[in-house]
Amino acid sequence: MRIYLVGGAVRDRLLGRDGGDRDYVVVGATPERMLADGFKPVGKDFPVFLHPRSGEEYALARTERKTAPGYHGFVFHADESVTLEDDLARRDFTINAIAEADDGTLVDPFGGVQDIERRVLRHVSPAFAEDPVRILRGARFLARFAAQGFTIAPETLALMRDMVAAGEVDHLVPERVWQEMRKALAEAMPSAFIGLLRDCGALKKLLSEVDALFGVPQRVEFHPEVDAGVHTQMVCDMAARLAPGNARIGFAALTHDLGKALTPTEILPKHIEHERAGLVPVRALCERYKVPNDFRELAVIACREHLNVHRLDELRPETVHDLIARCDGFRQPERIAELALVCAADKRGRLGLQESDYPQAAKLVALQQAALAVTVAQIDISGLQGPDIGIALRKARIAAIKNAR
Repeated sequence: MRIYLVGGAVRDRLLGRDGGDRDYVVVGATPERMLADGFKPVGKDFPVFLHPRSGEEYALARTERKTAPGYHGFVFHADESVTLEDDLARRDFTINAIAEADDGTLVDPFGGVQDIERRVLRHVSPAFAEDPVRILRGARFLARFAAQGFTIAPETLALMRDMVAAGEVDHLVPERVWQEMRKALAEAMPSAFIGLLRDCGALKKLLSEVDALFGVPQRVEFHPEVDAGVHTQMVCDMAARLAPGNARIGFAALTHDLGKALTPTEILPKHIEHERAGLVPVRALCERYKVPNDFRELAVIACREHLNVHRLDELRPETVHDLIARCDGFRQPERIAELALVCAADKRGRLGLQESDYPQAAKLVALQQAALAVTVAQIDISGLQGPDIGIALRKARIAAIKNAR
């Protein structure tokens, strides 16, 4: 029995990144041997075990065979005869198909080390085309590594395009698409995720609402980048910069301008009331991918309110109060800070404006804090009942907002 460290831990060490989970592949063993050594079985489709002390995953070396469309249509085979090279051959990208022995020796049959040095994301074998999830994983990896200079290999992009044309992505289940999208939006360059999906044709099938933004013009005095799709990519990257690792902020950034794709052509490049028009596609996208409620709620709020936040200095105190209330910012105060971040990303996610100031974010939070400081216990409610108490509280909070200004 021989054990090798595989996958992300090896790749990240070679890239000089902090390693995440450490996964191992076991060659020359049987399930019975693993159980006898105290390992705990957890794999449903193929033999995966947890180490009795560390809890790390150890999988028996295996091969796989495509039996049906989609990413569920595989039969796996694992026994003592499966070699390490057999196991590595079924992996997605060469940079993930490197193994490390106990003594530090690397086993790299597909040139993964060289591709790391060249900063290339390349598929291991034609079997890549059998699993549509690998398109999403490739886009997610590019979102993670593009900042380090990684690009997609031309032959891998061509294979992805063939997969989309063959209808493979049509078999992806919503939960898996959301899982990969959520991870990508928490990476350093989500724009690369969007860009690769668009380049291979998958964006139109999976995120048609986002794909429709590309080619839609905006007013150049507000948007030097002009293209609404390019702006969305820039906003996503700025959100990743302002709120690193926060996929909820990233998702709101991704969907904040979906209404611009619905603007009548005769009024372009203006986008009158695009924030209201965007609510329908935002909700449709969330419904399709079963997006968690906290993601959905922030996305809807950001879509509806981002222009109001941009115009914060023009809003009357009562309008500011009602904006906070619409966002449920009195019961869930963190929502206003998150909305402010999305709006800052929107303003700074524009060509030449990446380093610009956005004072509205801090102002909005400060005005909310002033209003939150006013409670029912601090106002005179003698003789008031029911709704009248709420009206009195609203007036007091509006006065606090006015004073804070």
